[in-house]
Amino acid sequence: MLYSKLCETYEKLHSDNSRLNKTEILSEFLKILKHEKNPEIIYLLQGRVWPDYIEKEFGISHQLTIKALAKASGVSLKDIISKFKKTGDLGMVAEDIFKKKKQSTLFETHRLTTEKVIENLKKLPELQGKGAVDRKMSLISELLTSATTIEAKYIVRTLLNDLRIGLGAGTLRDSIVRTFFDKDDKEAFNLVQEAYDRSTDFMLVFEKAIKGKKELSHVELIPGKPIKVMLALKADNIADGFERAKDEEGKVALEFKYDGFRMLINKDEKGNVKLFTRRLDEVTTQFPEVVEYAKKHIKAKNFIIDSEAVGYDKKTKKYTSFQHISQRIKRKYDIDKLVNELPIELTVFDILYLNGKSLIEEPFKERTEILRNLVTKEKLKLVTAEQLITADEKEAEKFYKKALEMGEEGIMFKNLNSPYKPGARVGHMLKLKPSEKELDLVITGAEYGEGKRAGWLSSFDIACFDEDTGKYLEIGKVSTGLKEKSSDEEGAVSYEELTKLLKPIIIKEEGKHVRVKPKIVITVIFQEIQKSPTYESGFALRFPRFTRLRDEEDKPLKEISTLNDLKRDFDRLNEW
Repeated sequence: MLYSKLCETYEKLHSDNSRLNKTEILSEFLKILKHEKNPEIIYLLQGRVWPDYIEKEFGISHQLTIKALAKASGVSLKDIISKFKKTGDLGMVAEDIFKKKKQSTLFETHRLTTEKVIENLKKLPELQGKGAVDRKMSLISELLTSATTIEAKYIVRTLLNDLRIGLGAGTLRDSIVRTFFDKDDKEAFNLVQEAYDRSTDFMLVFEKAIKGKKELSHVELIPGKPIKVMLALKADNIADGFERAKDEEGKVALEFKYDGFRMLINKDEKGNVKLFTRRLDEVTTQFPEVVEYAKKHIKAKNFIIDSEAVGYDKKTKKYTSFQHISQRIKRKYDIDKLVNELPIELTVFDILYLNGKSLIEEPFKERTEILRNLVTKEKLKLVTAEQLITADEKEAEKFYKKALEMGEEGIMFKNLNSPYKPGARVGHMLKLKPSEKELDLVITGAEYGEGKRAGWLSSFDIACFDEDTGKYLEIGKVSTGLKEKSSDEEGAVSYEELTKLLKPIIIKEEGKHVRVKPKIVITVIFQEIQKSPTYESGFALRFPRFTRLRDEEDKPLKEISTLNDLKRDFDRLNEW
């Protein structure tokens, strides 16, 4: 397929904000794609060249993109940077400067294909070591030199993970349903969603959908292949948790909410154990002790188990916070030293697959019983989550207080009859923590301070995620809660420290205000939510306050608070 055909679809999606219209636009494109030999093109619709379970990134900075644009176009770095500062969009800059290319270049025989784009993009993350930057430049320049103006725009936006076409996974899912089935076919909708949940791969789902419902129903979990974990919604209080998670007898399963990080433990048919984080990164090498725990304490041929890795102090045996052990996730050197200095206990709490059979459709009460009978517990190595099944809210209150007294984050509410929904934020699993008027938001802009904060960014634009459009919508500004000076206090962040994190990702400057690439996630507490025409989200937070800088593993950008979260919180906070 010519890349220009895909770019035409990008343009249509960009110019239409209606989700229904976007679905129709995508459906028309997918009807063409089903006749193509390379279904990987579907990944490019989300600015990727791999399935979602592969968390690779192109690793291309704005600076490198600017140099590649200069090399391919002959326009000076100075002029490109000047244009970028005005627009804040290197894609638009690429489109503008390539308009100056001679018209004859548009009709040469080496028309750019999607296959060539995918080929070059796939090579980028693999280039490392001496000369890697030059080789990356060559791959990018090769594409840009062959590109039309519109193609150059979307090559650049893809490189920077900033397509700006307002396309979320939900819209792509709906488009697949609309392409191959009746748009109101609920069975087809569920089959497509379940196939994606089990594979985390839209190309596979697309190929199965071409063949029909029967093929979609045959998509199964595969131990050793990462899948997305199930996520929880927030409960306002004990009563709210019961109301939303109780079964027909009024019972719920309560479990401690631990301050660690999610880890999916996989053992395949050959007995190999692999570990994946909630971001689908493989961390088997970083946690050799967990591999041993899994082999010793879980006697099964193959399995997929959901767990939380929790750090503890080797001397006091007391549990530590996520920040204390987070460095282990990325470190690939001095592993033995880190195992000794930053030990973890693995707390298992759900099982998705056992001995050749998927369990995700089984009710939680059966899954948790299977898991607890399967594992051999050993304190500070591998244990099961502290659990209470009850219909008594007073017992639940005592359980909640016990969790907090032991230093845990709070508790989880789980419906006993519920299935496991990979990748979904579900209403039958909820979390309760002491401060529930809080949101995890991304910084999209900031303003330089004055006086003692001169030179630092001190007022931060904060945004939620709109799942329908894939956009980040601002809901206010936060300027309190940070420290004036750097501090050794755990979790404390100063204006200077946050400024250092934001400066490298500034994409546009207008006087004292800067716009930054959505990347830095923070937790904000607030007094109330109110409707507001000032912000694109339609809401604004009253008296927001910074409380925590979130690590990308602890809270990935894809999992920040959504517009739907705000709507739900607004409704609850404004109930009579």
